Formats: sequence, C-alpha cells, structure tokens
Amino acid sequence: MSYIKENFMLKNKTAEKLYFDYAKDMPIIDYHCHLPEKQILENKKFNDIFEIWLSGDHYKWRLMRNYGIDEEYITGNKSNKEKFITYCKVLGTAFGNPLYHWSQVELKEFFNCELEINEENAEQIWDWCNEYIRINDITPQSLIEKSDVTHVFTTNEIFDDLSTFTEIAKKGYKFKVIPAFRADKIMNIEAEKYNEFVDKLGEVKTLSDLESKIEERLKEFIKVGCVAADVALQAVCQISEKSDAEKVFIKRRNGESVTEKESEIFKGYLTYYLFKLYAKYNIATELHVGAMRNNNAVMLERLGLDTGYDSIAEDNSIKLMSRLFDRLNTENSLPKTIVFNLNPKMNTEIMTLIGCFQSGEAKGKLQYGPAWWFLDNKVGMEKHLEDLTATGHIGAFIGMLTDSRSFLSYPRHHYFRRILCSYLGELIENGEMTTDLKFVGKVVKDICYNNAIKYFGVK
Repeated sequence: MSYIKENFMLKNKTAEKLYFDYAKDMPIIDYHCHLPEKQILENKKFNDIFEIWLSGDHYKWRLMRNYGIDEEYITGNKSNKEKFITYCKVLGTAFGNPLYHWSQVELKEFFNCELEINEENAEQIWDWCNEYIRINDITPQSLIEKSDVTHVFTTNEIFDDLSTFTEIAKKGYKFKVIPAFRADKIMNIEAEKYNEFVDKLGEVKTLSDLESKIEERLKEFIKVGCVAADVALQAVCQISEKSDAEKVFIKRRNGESVTEKESEIFKGYLTYYLFKLYAKYNIATELHVGAMRNNNAVMLERLGLDTGYDSIAEDNSIKLMSRLFDRLNTENSLPKTIVFNLNPKMNTEIMTLIGCFQSGEAKGKLQYGPAWWFLDNKVGMEKHLEDLTATGHIGAFIGMLTDSRSFLSYPRHHYFRRILCSYLGELIENGEMTTDLKFVGKVVKDICYNNAIKYFGVK
C-alpha cells in the first residue's frame, strides 16, 4: 500500500487543520505551464499510462538518466510498457526526490491505485492503470476538471496559431485556457533558426518593423484573453540603445552570425522594449532568470530543446535587473512583474530588490515567484517561504504554479499547500504568530487561489 497518508507532510495538528479546512478544497489557477493547447482542444482519450505519465515529461527523463538508464528506455524505441516499467524501477529508490512523492500521489489521485511504485509492482500498476483508462473517460478535459482548475495559462510563442483558443472557448469546459505571450524565439538572436522565426511574422527588415509586428501579435493574443507574458533569460542584460540593437539585428537578418556581446546588446534592448509594451497593455510579466540551457550539444542535436539538458546558471545580474526596473519605473512603464529565480543563492537579493518597486497599483505588484523548476521540491519550497517571509510579505503571495507539460501535474499545488500549512502550523505552535486559525485560514486561501485571480484580473 502507498505510504501517502492523509496527513502526508503535515507536521502537526494545526497544519492539518489549516490544510483540510482552508487549503485542500481551493480551486487552482495554473498561471504558468507548458500544456499543449491543441491536445486540450482535441480532448482525445489516452491510450495508456505511458502517454499521460512519461511522454514529454523531462523531469522524469532526467531522473532515469541519473540512474544510468539507456536512452532507448527514455526517448528511444523501446515499447511504452518497457519505458514505464523502467521508470517504476528507477523511482522505487529515488527517496527524497519530489517525483518520488508526486508520482505516488498522481497514481492515487487519478487512477485510484495505492500500490507502492517500485520494480516489483510495476507490471501490476501498468495493468491497473490501463484498465482504469479503458473503463473511464480519461482525457485532458477530465484530468483538468478533476483537479478543479479554473484557468490554464499555456505558454505560446509570438507566431503561434491562436484559433485553437477560440475553438476551446466554444467547448464549454469548466475551465478557461488562455495563452501567455512569449517572444523568446524573437529574442534569442544567436539561434541558428532565428531568421526563420522572424520570417513567420511577415516582412521584417528593420528593428522598428519587428517592434510593430510584436505589438500587432500581442493585440491578437489579448483578443483571446491573454493577460500574462513570459520572458526567459539566463541573466538580465544591460539596456542598450535602439541604434546599437538595430545594427545587430540587421547583421543577423543579413545571414551573418553575431557575437556573444552583440547578442547581449540586442537582448538588453528588446527586454526593455517588451517590458514597456507589456506595461502599456497591462500585461503581467513573468520573468524567468537563472537557467543555463542546452548544456549537452550531442543530445540537443538528437532530441531538440526542452528534453532535460538544462541546469542552474551562476550568473548574478542583480545590478542589471535593478537598472531595468528603475528605468521602467522612472518612465512609468514598469508592469506587474513576477520574478522566477532558479538560483537559490539569489533568493534574498531578488526578494529585497523587488521590495524597492512596489506600489498601490496591485497587492504585491512585483512578486517573488514560487519555487520553480529545479527548486519546486520540499527543500526549495521551504527555503522560498523562509526567504519570502523574512524580507517580503507572504500575505501578498500569488502561490504555486505547475510549469509542466503533464496533465497529471496538479497535485504539485497540493504538495505546496501542505508545505505552506506545515510552515505556518509550526510558527503557530511555536507561539510565533496569531492562533486565530480563521484569520490565518483566509490568508491561506488567498495564497492558494484568490491573490492570483486578483493579480491577473481574470474571472
């Protein structure tokens, strides 16, 4: 039987009361994820547990690679069953890894199966889950609705087809699917296929042409409900003059490669331009920093982007982030911004910086985003809460996200909620804060859902 019990990760009775009375039944707003909107629209029934659990999930792929599993059993030609059985074998000894918890919770939550995940039970779990899928209507819609999700913000490149969102809106789902605007492929000027991406926007000869196309596309995103944009940087670059960025852009459009310095010049200007644009249209900006991407050139060539070969960067761009925020603020063009930091060494630096640019425009106008990617584990979440409460204001926090490509990832919200309630429960039982659980419970509800709904302005 599963080791996941009702009081899982809840350290005391106060934590249990906060979770079960206030956190557990709150809906979910998934304000940053990578779910494929076309799959949500098609809403096809899944064929087997592998399709839902392992296909495209590079969190699980990395775990298998760390155990020395051959790539044939991960992204190669082995059968779905062989890959699934191998994952169960690997997971059985991954004590302390968040996947060790998440996978067990997902098995119970979505398939009513309480077998412990390990090599011995793998075959039985495979048969159990596939029979459950055969009998029940397991589709993207059913999984999202079962998790009580009200809003899904997918992450979409600037040139993506938006008709999918119009069609989803006609489906009558109990949740809304909204695109978040992402211009990374227009930002990353050093990329081999950069000009191909720019060409998808139409005729673009100058940097002013590019700016116009970006604004046109943002307006189209807004028409289908967009309220958030995503900016992903390894590190914030110095704001450059438009004339300097123009020279780099023209050089690249002429088919020439650019140097690292030239790439930084272009990114520094375009980041500034995008933030101003998002402020103009009241788009909440999700700034992701600290990821060093595509470390393994061999596997990048073999599998492509986002396949589990990224890591945490050591870049410290806090001064440049300060200069970006300050200039935007001076020009009255600083949008609501969530800073997702991947390097835990930078937690307090970023947390104290965003405290310099708050205003009455919104509760927590600048947010220190939740523990993200390599940090969305027990240790990372606890450290995040410690740093947030020490130098910020937990009552303004907009809570957890999934940042996932998996339709089964929503228990991660409850993983966070249990950690949150345990954190507050310990403070209460240690006599370090109010014992008014009704009052604290309202704050818990706000963190779980209400703050994010108000922050993004969705209904």
